[in-house]
Amino acid sequence: MPKSESNNLQVILRMRPLLGKELKLNKRNVIEIIDQNTIIFDPIHNEFCSKEERFAGFARKDLRLSFDRVFGKEATNVDIFHYSLRPLISSVLKGYNCCVFVYGVTGAGKTYTMLGSDTKRGVVYLAMEELFRQIETQRSHQSIDVGISYVEVYNEQVINLLTKDGPLKLREDSNGVIIDGVIPQRIQNCDEMVTLLCIGNHNRSQHPTDANYKSSRSHAICQVHLASTNKASGLRRVVKLSMIDLAGSERGSSSSYEELRFKEGTSINKSLLALGNCIKKLAEGSKHIPYRDSNMTRILKDSLSGNCKTVMIANVSPAERSYSETYNTLLYATRATQIRKNALSKTELKTSFPKEYYVRNLVAKISETEELRDQIKILENQVKSQAKVIENFEKAQNGLVKLIKKIETLKHKIDKSYHDLVSSRQRK
Repeated sequence: MPKSESNNLQVILRMRPLLGKELKLNKRNVIEIIDQNTIIFDPIHNEFCSKEERFAGFARKDLRLSFDRVFGKEATNVDIFHYSLRPLISSVLKGYNCCVFVYGVTGAGKTYTMLGSDTKRGVVYLAMEELFRQIETQRSHQSIDVGISYVEVYNEQVINLLTKDGPLKLREDSNGVIIDGVIPQRIQNCDEMVTLLCIGNHNRSQHPTDANYKSSRSHAICQVHLASTNKASGLRRVVKLSMIDLAGSERGSSSSYEELRFKEGTSINKSLLALGNCIKKLAEGSKHIPYRDSNMTRILKDSLSGNCKTVMIANVSPAERSYSETYNTLLYATRATQIRKNALSKTELKTSFPKEYYVRNLVAKISETEELRDQIKILENQVKSQAKVIENFEKAQNGLVKLIKKIETLKHKIDKSYHDLVSSRQRK
């Protein structure tokens, strides 16, 4: 049975539609959706299997599997967002760390789910749009700063996608795993986020495979950092929303780029195997979880078992040609549904921001203050200049009044002299 919605780890299954080539070659779908929580993998449908097929391992598995939610080929990224990420946005603003990651093989639709296309936005953009919308509703009682970081794990090396710096080291402290040298970049709106994502995606390691012309060959981790302060109480919270696009595995024999990409594929499969082992151990309730087997699992540590609300989106193809890969993905996703996480706590008065972030923000504020001071000085000089003009005008006006008075006095004297002269002549 699917878990309660209040569970801190939810597993969503998304089955993409068949592609053009698959529609022509596909003999049957290996996934049948029963309802919004249940599927059957490799359904029988009363099909007859010969003895040769059974002995060869082709007997139908007819596995009934349950998840928190199942989305079929008609589902859009908006549907995925409303069910999975929209509740996370509300939780982030309430002070909880949150994470969403997509899992599946190459060509299963992971990157499309996360980033979308030119015409259909992915869940990352929709999440950021919702985040800033909700932030605006809280501006009156909270001050909120937003910053993002974007890194990739490629061949077990961590690279900053926004600056192309790397390889970077990982370290752990009381707040979880920290990537040295990665400073979140402040953003004011969703458009700035998209601009940075475009820069990061351009720098991301991608190469063609048979399953996908432009396949992502690295694990990409986009983290949104929020620092909020309650204006009334002064309570400060620093939280993190992680959105992770895992690289897809692919059987070596199915790729014509096998020799060229052997090291790359081996590294991807190693990290995905490490993730699978961690999920398996967590589901079994093991005390020791091998997070250190891969840099990817080290970064995901606090998302899988720590103080974090997590959503796993497993992407699969219904095509028969992807039988083995789909089966393995379903096994991972099914194991993940068995993980039980501890109750969460809000990240009040704690910080996972590097100190460099605050230093840079302080420098920016100081610079902004200096610019304002310079503008004030310019305005003061303009006021002084205008005051002098006014003062000179008033002096000139006073001088003109005095001159007019002198002229009137002189005129009065002239009139008097003329009057005396006329009177004197009349007496004679």
